Amino acid sequence: MRDKTQANSTGPGDGLVRIGAIVFFVGAVATLVTVAPLFLGGDPFPPVAYAVCMLMGVGFLIAGAGVFRGIAAQRRQARSAAGPSAT
Repeated sequence: MRDKTQANSTGPGDGLVRIGAIVFFVGAVATLVTVAPLFLGGDPFPPVAYAVCMLMGVGFLIAGAGVFRGIAAQRRQARSAAGPSAT
């Protein structure tokens, strides 16, 4: 049986995964920029710059929430396709 999902369709949670990836990427770039002066012998950035590095973890959590949302939607869809007798 072939899946009826279109190649360009998005499922529940896909948006969260994309947003999480973007936030993670911003945090990764901020981490590289913030740590570079420490290795190059420059003056360190203010503590606010290090707080921006925390976006890596936030992005990871957002993407994880999107993955779990997609899993939950697929489980609901599988249960409804199985019928009322399945638990």
